[in-house]
Amino acid sequence: MMKALGSTRLSRRRFLAAGASLAIGAIAAPHVARADDPVLRITGWGGKWGDVMKAEIGPAFESEFKCKLQTDSAFPYLPKLQASSRSAPIYDVLHTNSNEQWAAAEMGLVEPKVDPKLVPNLADVYPYAVSDKIVGVSIFTSAIGLGMRTDKGYGSITSWKELWDAKYNGVRGGYVIPVNSLGQAFLMMCGTLFGKGQTDLDAAYTALEKLKPIKIVDFTGAMEKMLLSGEVGLCVIHDSGIYRYDGQNQPTDFIAPSEGVLSLEQVLTITPGSKVKELANAYVNYMLRPEVQKRLAETVWYSPANRKVKLDAKYDAKLLTTPEKVSKLIQVDWKWYNERKDEIDQRVNRIFRA
Repeated sequence: MMKALGSTRLSRRRFLAAGASLAIGAIAAPHVARADDPVLRITGWGGKWGDVMKAEIGPAFESEFKCKLQTDSAFPYLPKLQASSRSAPIYDVLHTNSNEQWAAAEMGLVEPKVDPKLVPNLADVYPYAVSDKIVGVSIFTSAIGLGMRTDKGYGSITSWKELWDAKYNGVRGGYVIPVNSLGQAFLMMCGTLFGKGQTDLDAAYTALEKLKPIKIVDFTGAMEKMLLSGEVGLCVIHDSGIYRYDGQNQPTDFIAPSEGVLSLEQVLTITPGSKVKELANAYVNYMLRPEVQKRLAETVWYSPANRKVKLDAKYDAKLLTTPEKVSKLIQVDWKWYNERKDEIDQRVNRIFRA
């Protein structure tokens, strides 16, 4: 029998039965699936996130809920969900960023909101996690700001606008906007910085023109490598892309600009055609548990959505863990952006080809 969905605590007895303790990060024994165990099909990231999910978080969930997790970590997910049957979707729970979640919701591929009656841990999340800018629920966020080399004598940086300073010509870094959500969010930030707001595309395009010369990459992993190598000196990046190298004596730092940081959300939604809706809601609730959130936050340097999470001091000092820190988050209107994406893609491609 499945555990009642109202449970919000991961008892020590249950966790030890699964062969793991989130508090100490021990590796879990694999759940031995039976033929009649339900299967929950989800998406998820690779890297450190995938490692801890596979070794600890996933096996503990499987043991507690007597099920099997089937995880697709081969991005992109949305085309595969589009191609699958609405009545038998390839995923029960979709984990991806907000821009794709909005696209999925507009196509009717995911449910717009999570039911708080079925996911009681929603009562403990920060408002941003279930705001009108979110489809489903954000379980974590990262702050998008500026990353810099601290060994180049650049001096103190406090504003987004300093990225346009001529001294960073040739060493500033950005993204291929059509394929990267950080680049897309940054474009809307340009409208705020130099125009009337996020939707001021003319101001954003003019600002992007003035950023050249700029080194642009498809993915944030590539940006991390360029910053670590010194190929770029100042760039747009999310905080976890800097903090994950904590303790490695890298000459890099993350800057939260005075105008605010953009929110890069990790979002969970449920597909309408899922045949295991109860289990899907249980998974969302589980991922919002304080102890699950703590373990993942301290592994991948993501800021937890549950306001009851108590992180160790070094993580608490840098991540968004208080209402005051969370108030600095800027959420963008992905519904508005997605409706104009083709037009925006064409324009920015012309800008950066010139």
